Amino acid sequence: MKKPELLIPASSLEVLKTAVMFGADAVFIGGDAFGLRAKAKNFSPEEMKEGIEFAHAHGVKVHVTVNILAHNYDLDGVEKYLHELKELKPDALIIADPGIFMKARRICPEIDIHVSTQANNTNYETYNFWYELGAKRVVAARELSLREIKEITSKIPDDLEMECFIHGAMCISYSGRCLLSNYFTGRDANKGACTHPCRWKYAVVEEKRPGEYLPVYENERGTYIFNSKDLCMIEHIPEMVDADIDSFKIEGRMKTALYVATVARTYRKAIDDYFESEDKYRENMPWYLDQISKCTYRQFTTGFYFGKPSDETQIYDNNTYVNEYIYLGIVGDIDERGCAKFEQRNKFSVGDEIEIMKPDGTDVKVKVEAMYAEDGTPVESCPHSKQTLFVKLSETPERYDVLRVKAKEATEEINTPDCGI
Repeated sequence: MKKPELLIPASSLEVLKTAVMFGADAVFIGGDAFGLRAKAKNFSPEEMKEGIEFAHAHGVKVHVTVNILAHNYDLDGVEKYLHELKELKPDALIIADPGIFMKARRICPEIDIHVSTQANNTNYETYNFWYELGAKRVVAARELSLREIKEITSKIPDDLEMECFIHGAMCISYSGRCLLSNYFTGRDANKGACTHPCRWKYAVVEEKRPGEYLPVYENERGTYIFNSKDLCMIEHIPEMVDADIDSFKIEGRMKTALYVATVARTYRKAIDDYFESEDKYRENMPWYLDQISKCTYRQFTTGFYFGKPSDETQIYDNNTYVNEYIYLGIVGDIDERGCAKFEQRNKFSVGDEIEIMKPDGTDVKVKVEAMYAEDGTPVESCPHSKQTLFVKLSETPERYDVLRVKAKEATEEINTPDCGI
């Protein structure tokens, strides 16, 4: 029985380090250009170099997205970028466009190429096609069932790897190929600039009644006709393993460090538990489900894995993420006072009760005893995002622990989903 890689997204250097410390076998990131997450923070060459070195020092691989669908005017820039990546030495490049694929084979043949889900990989002949061209791995289209995946893995070479999504946002368009954003706003989803119109509210206008907006109802549930639930396969790891998948991919290159820490830690433990004992995996299921609910999500579905989705996989009445916890920051150095240095992400105050989230699966409730600005001045709260502060807690955390607080309101309206590519 083959143990799959756990592949985690990272939007920034901070999130990459969190993914590494919280259980990733590999991370996937994007550079400043030529990836399908232009609105993510992404990595400068300097950050990418540091991130790759950090990951490799901890035995973790780094995959870099170069997965736009290129036009002629992109190609010179892509070629220059590939030369830069050659020097940075990531473990793999994620590519969808055949032209970019051929450039990568020529410029940096020593780096593995993974064919992106954006290339619509739905049958074993497609996998064999990419293998003959030199691909190391193909990322499955999310429109495949587990039955189809098992048939594919039985009909491709043993040394061609398959990567499949196991958790995260689902796209309404076929393998992420969406035209809505370009049509409405001129921002091309296939060039990394998606405005996520699948999460907008829609109405119908009758041609002879301009200005009269009729709500789109679906069994009286509402009007968010494109809004999919999020994929979650935490309860189906045995079936995923049985399908002979090489890499379990978590979606979310626009998500916070708290999201990444939560999903990485939960799936890491679930996979490890299953490979130790299926009974242990079954016994710990309540813990996995409790933990996975503590990061933002839009209700859950199993996607296409057990057949074509029904209307039950859509959310027609709202665009609400469930958000049980608020991200406060990641612990940096601990000074001689026992204070943790961190960059604040959301406001909290002296006297508050917060949680330390640790990579080993434990959560520690602590009280905020004191807080100091960088110059040593005591402060009572931290209202300004990205302030660098020192915090004294009732129990001293460790470097890379995540600080979070239970949300007063369990839901929030949010309009920045990620199709996971």
